[in-house]
Amino acid sequence: MFTPADWGNIRLVAFDVDGTLYRQRPLRLRMGRDMVLHAVAKRDLSAIGVINAYRRIRERLGDDEVVDFERVLIAETAKATSMSPESVQTIVSEWIETRPLRYLRSCLFSGVPQLFAGLQRAGRKIGIFSDYPATEKLAAMGLAAHHVVAASDVGLLKPHAIGLQSLMASAGATAGDTLFIGDRADRDGVAGQRAGVRTLIRSSKPIEAFQTFKTFHDPLFDPFMQ
Repeated sequence: MFTPADWGNIRLVAFDVDGTLYRQRPLRLRMGRDMVLHAVAKRDLSAIGVINAYRRIRERLGDDEVVDFERVLIAETAKATSMSPESVQTIVSEWIETRPLRYLRSCLFSGVPQLFAGLQRAGRKIGIFSDYPATEKLAAMGLAAHHVVAASDVGLLKPHAIGLQSLMASAGATAGDTLFIGDRADRDGVAGQRAGVRTLIRSSKPIEAFQTFKTFHDPLFDPFMQ
């Protein structure tokens, strides 16, 4: 069990991004609305089909821990939607990586900016370990991290731990002085366990075998929320 007294041993605080730093539901509702409006205006459903297939295949590749997943993901999505890999890449870049940026700041969880600022003041290293590219998302949310590792940097999705291990190596941190904060027990939680890192899962409900917290205003974070 991680307690506020344990912060003294922590040098690197690593965060997942999607669903951990911002609320995914309102973002997906807005993006869903935008995609429908786009499809109606263009009379073209290809973007909706590609994104649905891309997300479904991506989950399976994470479950199967496929090496060089990005190449496989684009190829399989292209095959499933009868489109070229180049067209799939263009749609993914637009609808997964670029268009959501405008909405991210309004979807931030309460307390996140204060926690990041508090960690910075206290001299803790802030790391990001995300399955998706995160640098532009952080900028859109007005956040900054010392070290950022995305799954594409290491070729494997969570729950493989290589991304978290790469992040710790870049920060000069060990498993003993790292805390990982995520929102999915089956992805972030398992990756943290495999890396031997203490892990907190943001969840409104208890999850067996994992320590959870409901909000960033939990007393766990009080030392950095002044």
